[in-house]
Amino acid sequence: MDQESNEEQTLASNLQALSVSDPLSNQFNSLNDLCYEISSLQDLASRGSWRSILDKVSRARKLSLLRKPHEHLIYLSYNVLALTKLRKFEDAAEELDSLEDFDSAQYKYDSYPDHYPNRSGSMVPFALRWLHAEIPHKLGKRQVTLDRLYTLLDFVRTKLKDRGSKSMDVSVEQWKKREAFLVNSISCHHLSHKEFQVCLTLLQSLYNIDSPDPVLMSKLGYIQMQLGDLDGSKASFNQVESLMKEGNSGALLDEVEFKNLVSRNKALMYLVGKDYISAVREYDECMERDPSDVVAINNKALCLMYSRDLSDSIKVLESALERVPTVALNETLVVNLCSMYELAYVNHADIKKTLSNWIARVAPDDFDSSCTRV
Repeated sequence: MDQESNEEQTLASNLQALSVSDPLSNQFNSLNDLCYEISSLQDLASRGSWRSILDKVSRARKLSLLRKPHEHLIYLSYNVLALTKLRKFEDAAEELDSLEDFDSAQYKYDSYPDHYPNRSGSMVPFALRWLHAEIPHKLGKRQVTLDRLYTLLDFVRTKLKDRGSKSMDVSVEQWKKREAFLVNSISCHHLSHKEFQVCLTLLQSLYNIDSPDPVLMSKLGYIQMQLGDLDGSKASFNQVESLMKEGNSGALLDEVEFKNLVSRNKALMYLVGKDYISAVREYDECMERDPSDVVAINNKALCLMYSRDLSDSIKVLESALERVPTVALNETLVVNLCSMYELAYVNHADIKKTLSNWIARVAPDDFDSSCTRV
């Protein structure tokens, strides 16, 4: 209910941190030293201004503002990402088709010694490789996407092994993040087809007993729950809680995020037992610590609905949209709110129309307004 939709929501934002090719040396003092006005592209992407990105890329190309080969690849990556977010999948595929094989010499730093003295390897951004894998699924070619994602995972693990053998610690950490990102991406595809055993195997492949990852263990617990292994799921969630008590939060979680992860895990166990009151209590604690925890917000509302408290469930979601619209405004939450309107009100069409008009004013470019079912 929460993990799967939350992973889908955060994939693109996680990708922002992985979008440059290999970790670059310290010769760059700023993002814009790396690529022409890339900080502006990053800012537009963070605000969901995907149409503005398309305009910016088009202008840079027309005015020949991109001076180096790698800049063309970075701008192409943003262009494809923007087209994908705007659901222009055929246009995105056409843009990708303009590329040669990623292993082509024209995408190697070594081929341009005047531009990149003392640099070697591929200049293809990781984001572009991932988009190349994902686009076919958007066009109804699921198996092509899975094949490409698994090939990309092998590529990343080869890089990891190579970097590890050379004791390149900074690079190893970056490639580990990419490995985890890919495993999550692949898992989302298998989850959507209820292929839970495959997900379990994938997540277990990342498990490191010497450096346990609480987020990974929570996902394992979620998959075990889907498989009906409630004892295994509880054991995984308990291990996450033990890590929190030991202060072993992992590199990517602050204290609040860790505590909320534990509370959401507990709430899931209560949900399985249909103990909605206890689940709501856990979600309330999450929201007290972090008022923008959209997973807790959404699931608290669902628990209230299951408890036949439809009025309060609607209030929870409406309040979230009012308080933290940039976080709460996602299709899953809006679909749930509209479903509640349909159950609660005779004039639900008028109410949904009002909501739809508000969304049209404040939503990012890629928001799917059809989720209101107006």
